[in-house]
Order: sequence, then structure tokens, then C-alpha cells
Amino acid sequence: MKTARVAYAGALHDAQPHERGLRLADGRVLAEQDVVWLPPFEVGTIIALGLNYADHVKELSKELTVTAKDEPLVFFKGPGALVGHRGMTRRPGDVSFMHYECELGVVIGRTGRRIAAADAMAHVAGYTVCNDYAFRDYLENWYRPNLRVKNRDCATAVGPWFVDAADVPDPHALALRTFVNGELTQQGNTANMVHDIGALIEYLSDFMTLQPGDLILTGTPDGVIDVKVGDEVVTEIESIGRLVNTIVGDEVFGR
Repeated sequence: MKTARVAYAGALHDAQPHERGLRLADGRVLAEQDVVWLPPFEVGTIIALGLNYADHVKELSKELTVTAKDEPLVFFKGPGALVGHRGMTRRPGDVSFMHYECELGVVIGRTGRRIAAADAMAHVAGYTVCNDYAFRDYLENWYRPNLRVKNRDCATAVGPWFVDAADVPDPHALALRTFVNGELTQQGNTANMVHDIGALIEYLSDFMTLQPGDLILTGTPDGVIDVKVGDEVVTEIESIGRLVNTIVGDEVFGR
């Protein structure tokens, strides 16, 4: 089952896909553009992975001091970083290189600590599409995603759908694609993760308790390019959904 959360007519609604857009829980059918899309579930801790696809490690090799053999590169994001489907993401006027990152989002469904990789998938409630922008001007001398690079307001688009884990037989065999203004610029497959979902859950739960609603962003393949104000960026993951986002300038945010 695919579900979403939207705002419409002054209220919050659960919704499901419909051939004409989406259907609210009360039966009303609306077009996509008629609602404000929110993250499709109540999000807890946002846990993001860097360099979890070998081809992306190679793509960024000139500025890295880590390799694909190192333990997972993990960082956290605050709730203000999130924006829903069809939302806007600001490109600051002083940035020279800003890129998208199409990522499979893994949503935790059961509380767990020290979860073995073999048992990890039983703790997954479902999946969503994430587009986690990076602002490369703000990187430090080594590749460690700092707050200014990866935790900016509205710079992580999520949605449109939450897809039950039971409806995704193999999350390690999903095609990922990104389009900028209709042009295919990135493609990959979740089969190429350096650390798969089970390994990530085992690693994370060794030092922190995972809770329902926690969101793990699992990394992106190669193919990132600089995006500009006015660009429409579409990130797609097979069986999960198609997430649309638009790049805007400082003036839209009053800055």
C-alpha cells in the first residue's frame, strides 16, 4: 500500500494514489497540484549516509580521505531540513555548486537496539523516495558532511508516498533515476550499495536505539550535477515513487 500525508482546505489528510492524482481518506479525489504535500509519515530521527555507492565514491575521489572500505559515514539532520513532494528548495546566492542526491529512504517500524543484520528487515516498516541536496562550497578539507552542507532548511525532499515493506519484495534491486528539466542525469540501482540495509541497521543500532518513524537515507549513486534556480528535479525509485522538487532563489525565502 502507498500512503501520503497532505494539507488541503485547512486540514491534514491521509491520502492514497488515484489515476487523477490522489484520493483523500474521506473519498475526495484531487489533482497533485491542489494540495500541499508533507513528508508521508511522522518522521523521527533523520539518519543520513554519505558515500554508500562505490561509483559515487569514485566520482568524488579527488576530494575524499575515506574509501568504500571504511565504516559507514553517518550524519544527522534536523526536521527543518525536510520538504514534501512538489516543494521548493533554496539555492543560496553565494553557492557555486549544489547537487541533488536520489536516495532510498528506509523507515523504521519497530524499536530496536543491537539488531543483528539477519533480523534487521523485520524492523523496517517501509520505504520512500528522498532527494538530499548537498552544497559543495561548504565542504571542509576532507569529506565529512557538515551542517552547512547537509542540514539546510527545506533541502531534503521526501515523498510523495510511504510504501509498505511488504509491497517491496527486494529493496536491494530497485532502479534509481534523476531527471533535471526532463533530462536523465543520474541512474543507478540499490544493488550497488556498499553497506546494505541490514548492515546499516546493525551498525546504527549498535550505538543508538532505533525508533518507529526514524528515517535512514541510504546514499546516492554517481551522476550528480550542479542545479540552478528554476530547475525542476525529479527523483524516481522503482516501485516507490516519483518525487518532484523545484530550485528557487533567496528571494522566495525572503533572504
